[in-house]
Amino acid sequence: MQPATKIPVTVLTGFLGAGKTTLLNRILTEHHGQRIAVIENEFGEIGIDQALVIDADEEVFEMNNGCICCTVRGDLIRILGNLMKRRDKFDRILVETTGMADPGPVAQTFFVDTEIAELFTLDGIITLVDAKHFGLHVEDSEECRAQVAFADVLVLNKADLVSEADLDAIEQRVRGMNAMAKVLRARDAAVPLAEVLDVGGFDLGRALAEKPTFLEPEYPFEWVGSYELAPGAYELVLGPGPDPSMGIVAAPLDAGESASSRSAAERAMRRWSLSSHRLAEGGEIQAGAGHSFTLDLSREGGERRFVLSVPEGGRIALFTEHRPEEFGMVLRRAGADLTPLDAHETAPGHEHADDVTSVGLHAERPLVGERLNAWVSTLLREKGTDLFRMKGVLHVQGVERRVVLQGVHMLLDSREDRPWGTAKPASDLVLIGRNLDRDALTQGFAACLA
Repeated sequence: MQPATKIPVTVLTGFLGAGKTTLLNRILTEHHGQRIAVIENEFGEIGIDQALVIDADEEVFEMNNGCICCTVRGDLIRILGNLMKRRDKFDRILVETTGMADPGPVAQTFFVDTEIAELFTLDGIITLVDAKHFGLHVEDSEECRAQVAFADVLVLNKADLVSEADLDAIEQRVRGMNAMAKVLRARDAAVPLAEVLDVGGFDLGRALAEKPTFLEPEYPFEWVGSYELAPGAYELVLGPGPDPSMGIVAAPLDAGESASSRSAAERAMRRWSLSSHRLAEGGEIQAGAGHSFTLDLSREGGERRFVLSVPEGGRIALFTEHRPEEFGMVLRRAGADLTPLDAHETAPGHEHADDVTSVGLHAERPLVGERLNAWVSTLLREKGTDLFRMKGVLHVQGVERRVVLQGVHMLLDSREDRPWGTAKPASDLVLIGRNLDRDALTQGFAACLA
């Protein structure tokens, strides 16, 4: 008999040694008051009292804290079916994948099978990241990159084993790969269960709370700071950072504009699109020159110094490709560090050198359903193997309710959700995958607008 409400399912993934078993042990042994069925396919490190077996089916175990555990020795759908015979024993399910696995096939299970889709809902994918060894894993393992890309929540585990600066760099990199995911930091996988359960998949309110710039246009720069500067020469100092170069635009602000002004950002974006001047150490950045500069930071170690030339005094904004703290960037005059009058972080349209990236699309105008279906169908047919996740809350012409879209590779689920209420209808779509063409996706999405 179908339950009144669907059973939420959480998928737990992460590379070998990231801390999945540690988190799972917490769930299996703590008295958290939640009835969780845990589907686990590597029980080697988890001690299960054989006396807790609740029937002759050796795949299913009941824990003394109310959890139920299974080993996946065969088909996941069959295991889910066996669990449904004990529906009165649990309220939710947690599935752990192996450390070397792409979580895609597990997630697809809840889309591809009609009966499973009617009984269960994929609440979220939680990925544990080994902060100590992430740099090695992400470079060498496609599975590691896929695990980051699929995540709704990323747990940077072993945070105590790396410096704060290294942890900031890791967070910046995973956000570049998956801008949608919520990021938590932990040691010994100690995260509150409320942070990894009841995630609710893609939720615009949660996305905005985690990333206030979520709905902003994506710019090629990530930070803007404004300074009140007199005419003359200033010293811009940068240290080593995550990339061997950094783009920058220096431009005067109009009266009444601040670092967060949309008009200033749009002008800077147009300047950014003009030919960039590549500057070696000691090169001159001209404020208001009408083009962007690329600062060469490729040599090993030490500070790099560049000259900021201000021909006319006034409010000058620096638009930088990365956040200043990533490079220890400071602006100086006569040996004194200058503090920006105000600063603002933008939604960056750039990524670090990863083949896995995320693209966010936003539209105020409604989407035409037929155009949207045709575009998405073509996208899945041509790029489905490279698309890990597709999530969106959409405003479709003629549909009074929000349309929620979720996709895993070439499988897609679209359904009407709650009414818009007092919220202004708008569309937000996030695509996460390998080698995504941002311009082509933006143009394709725009062609769907009414």
